[in-house]
Amino acid sequence: KRPRLLLILGYGLALVCLVWVLRDFHLVQELRQLANVNWKWVVLGMTCDVVSYGIQALRWKFLLAPFGKVRLTRSIRAVFSGLFANLVFPLRPGEVLRSYLLSNSEDITIGRVLGSVGVERFVDLVIATAALAVVSLFVELPRRFQRVADTLAIVTLVLLTLVALLILYLEIKLGGSPPSGGRRRRLPGKFMAVLTDLHAMGTAPSFYAAVLMSLLMPFCQVLGMWAMMRSFGLSLSLLAAMVVLLIINLGVSLPNAPANVGLYQVFCALGLSVFDVDKTTAAGLSFFAWVALTLPLALLGFAALLRSGMSLRSMREKVKGLPRKSARSSA
Repeated sequence: KRPRLLLILGYGLALVCLVWVLRDFHLVQELRQLANVNWKWVVLGMTCDVVSYGIQALRWKFLLAPFGKVRLTRSIRAVFSGLFANLVFPLRPGEVLRSYLLSNSEDITIGRVLGSVGVERFVDLVIATAALAVVSLFVELPRRFQRVADTLAIVTLVLLTLVALLILYLEIKLGGSPPSGGRRRRLPGKFMAVLTDLHAMGTAPSFYAAVLMSLLMPFCQVLGMWAMMRSFGLSLSLLAAMVVLLIINLGVSLPNAPANVGLYQVFCALGLSVFDVDKTTAAGLSFFAWVALTLPLALLGFAALLRSGMSLRSMREKVKGLPRKSARSSA
């Protein structure tokens, strides 16, 4: 019942968002705008967005370095396969699917791979919160966005405190005298095993390279959004593109329909409204940027899925069974 409720909520939100965006949409004006699109900027934006996901695959490789040598080609293939699953299915099952594919190809347990995805999301949250703090110094955000930024900052600070306490606990637990015979110290409990794996990721030398990739990835995505704005003739700054992208990312984190349709458009329009872009132009750019940035991911993701040996039918069956299988494997 719970997944069904999330599906209803996701599709309902997508429908409401589309109705809101299209309420004052002027088709003739939008067609004129499309006729004047600068396609050089469009190609640049598409390229930057695709490169950002290649950087994500490289970051994933660095995070999993303590558990084995991950081939970059297979990491890229898993990332784009997961992106394709997010475009086809609701509720973003691609994170679990890409973890399953990389776990199978690189012989790393699914629990460790899923743990690395959790570390990715935590690092992304910290960087997004820091970016919001920097943006608020230079851009006067509306009160509703400022409240969201303050709430996100508090949540991130609490999570950082918990992580620091866990790291301190693990350092004390693992910092005693080494066991005899040079064998690895065995910690009781499944929870401790998970914490030990996360500790191995966070203390490995490759973690610093992963953090650097975590900074390059959103930078490429900001460049991609900025290029889409330039293609529409909007002379907004990189800082404005950062604000719009942050608002979009916050919005699409809600339960939604496949490919973030609806939520992407409404939050892109809301982000552009911060800089006094009229609703018709904002709505047109939201649809155009969504198509332009989604199409390359769909093509590359479909190719990556076929390369991994899966079909659309097998992917559908695998996505339905992955939550139970991953829960058993990580337990």
